[in-house]
Formats: sequence, C-alpha cells, structure tokens
Amino acid sequence: MTQIGIGVVGAGFIAETRARCYSKVSGGRHRIVAVADTDSERLSSYASRYGVPKTTADYRELLALPEVDMVDLCVPNFLHRPMTEAAAEAGKHIVCTKPMTAYAGQDLPDEDRLEQTGQQTRVKMLEVATENAEAMVQAAERAGVLLMYGENWVYAPSMTKVAELASKAGGTILDMRGGECHCGSHTPFSKIWYYAGGGALIRLGAHPIGGMIYLKRKEGLAKTGKPIRPVSVVAEVGDLSQIPSVQSETNDWIVKGWKDVENWGSAIITFEDGARGIVWASDTLLGGMESRLDVFLSNCHFKLNMSPSDLVQAYAPDAGIFGDGYIIEKGGTKGGWSTPMPDEDWTSGHQLMCQAFVDSVAEGKSAESDGTLGMEVVRVIYSAYLSAVEGKRVDLR
Repeated sequence: MTQIGIGVVGAGFIAETRARCYSKVSGGRHRIVAVADTDSERLSSYASRYGVPKTTADYRELLALPEVDMVDLCVPNFLHRPMTEAAAEAGKHIVCTKPMTAYAGQDLPDEDRLEQTGQQTRVKMLEVATENAEAMVQAAERAGVLLMYGENWVYAPSMTKVAELASKAGGTILDMRGGECHCGSHTPFSKIWYYAGGGALIRLGAHPIGGMIYLKRKEGLAKTGKPIRPVSVVAEVGDLSQIPSVQSETNDWIVKGWKDVENWGSAIITFEDGARGIVWASDTLLGGMESRLDVFLSNCHFKLNMSPSDLVQAYAPDAGIFGDGYIIEKGGTKGGWSTPMPDEDWTSGHQLMCQAFVDSVAEGKSAESDGTLGMEVVRVIYSAYLSAVEGKRVDLR
C-alpha cells in the first residue's frame, strides 16, 4: 500500500492528539483524508487546522469513501463496538482508542440508560463488556482487517526500552506496580457511567493494566511461545471527594460532582505464572499528570517515569511568568517548581503509536497493541469492578 488514507471519527480532545501525532509520522505514506463529527463547528475547525479535505457529520459516509484505508475511532466508549463492526464490514483497518469497549447500558432500554447504567450489576457489566470486546476482535478477523488498540503506554520510549532490556536480561517479571493519576478529566461526561463505562479505573487504570499485560505477554512469547495471561484480580474503588471534610471545603482543587463512577481505584492482578501487578488510578492528584511503572524482575529492576519527567525543571516565583507556555497536562499552576514536558506526544508514546499503526497497515502486519490486548484489559477492568463490589478475588472469565 503506497498511500494510506486515514479517516478520523470524532474531532475532540483525543482526535487533536492523533492529528498532531500523525503529522510527525515519518515515511510520507499516509494522510488524514476525512474526518467525521456531529458538531459542525468543531468539525470545520478541525478540518481547517489540519488540512483535511473531506468532512461529514455521518461516520458511515466516511466509511464509504474509497480513499479511506484506516479508521481512527476517537469517540465515546459506548460507540466503539458498533463503529468497529461497521468499519470492519466496510473493509477498513481500525484504530480504537482505549478502553477498547465499555459497559454503557447496552442491554437497557434507551430511556433508562442514562440513569440506570451505573446501577447495573457488575456481573452483567462484565458479561456485556467482554462480549463487546470479543465481537470487535471477531469482526476484524472475519473481514481480514487489522484491529489496533490505542494503548500509548505500549509505545512509550521508556516502555519499549524496558521491553528490550527485559528480553536481553531473560529474567522473570515478578512484580509490577504502576498507575496514572491527575486532577480530573477534560470532559464532564467522565463523571457519568453511561458515557465513560466507569471511572478512574477504566479511564486511567487502563494504561498501567495494558502495560503490565503487554510485558507479561512479551515475556511468555519469548520463553514458551505463549503469552502469560492474567488469571484473577482483587480490587477496591471509591469516590474520595465524598469524604465529608472534602465536601465542606470551598476550593475546587479536588474535582467533585462524580455521579455514579469512582474517582479512585486500585487492583491487584495475578498472572498465570504467579506474578503480580499492582495498579492504581486517581482523579484526586494535584500537581500534574503522573504516569509511572516499576517493574521488578528476578535479575533486574526498572523504573518508568512517563510523566512527569525531569528532563526539564523550571522555577517561577509567579504563576504568570511563563505566560501561555505549556508546562504539563493538568499542572494546575505554573508557579514554583515544575517539570515542563519537552514533548508529551513522544514521551507518552502517542506519536510512536501512530507511527507503528501506519507501519502495520502499510506492511500488513499485526500491531504490538492489538485487539487481543484490548480485550484482555476490558476483562481485567470489569472483573476488578466486580471484585470491588463483592469484596473478594474474581477469576477472569
């Protein structure tokens, strides 16, 4: 394939990240040729700023375009399955942002979904979410197209270096501890289960969970030709903004108003060889995004600091000194000491992920972060939600 036409569905926050990253992909064998969004103003602005020649309010019109070879789904979680199935049927390769799918009341009457989705039993959530993920993988397989899971941690330079050195070391990954935390989402929809499919654990915890599953999969394939899979999980979740003394505070530093989702979660994953992974995720962290992972092997130890990074450290006695200069995602203030990120798209893995996905389509090869990885992450997350409710370990289905 000499020129890959990319169709972006959705023109919001994640689509902005994708456009920046695709613009940095080398090789000259791709272009964003179309974008779809139901918000006409946002659609027009996106197309104008990124030089996208075709726009439409209907993603099905985008799928019908012969110049579109690969579709990047930058849409809410509840749309991932139907759009993936439609894209596969249209013969398009698919990038699906994380999480690959989510429980959004798909089994409930339309009029009840907004209010009742978060009240559904976690057993049913696990069943529906797992079915969704499996259906997406099967749809891509039937159509003979690639389903690529948008987990940027897999492609972060720190992660690829750890994977390389762990392979050279040949040791056993015994224990992994990692999380992603910040001070709240960009969108109010994150506070409602119907739109997000859960809270901090699915929005933020999906990253370290995906990274851990990826590393154990790599280890297993190298040693025995089979991935080492997660087999059980035990978890806790909660809304820490509901602590009475926090509720009485008048400042807005800790985001409040979470409707039926958690803003804090933690899980312990057990893998089939006995290794463990400890995951945490929170919307209650002040001071900017933190994305970290420690990996303990039988013969070495790695510390991954994707955010913040100490490549640059800065001090300003007043928050206004740096003007509109960018420091770090959700940094809050530019005063005092800070860690300005030289290139978040690169350090987070987003840019290299887009490069890898374009290369996968061009060369007809599977991506490191594929639909199977996304399916495993979904299974772990919803088993964790079930564990948190039942207060016991849950075997993965």
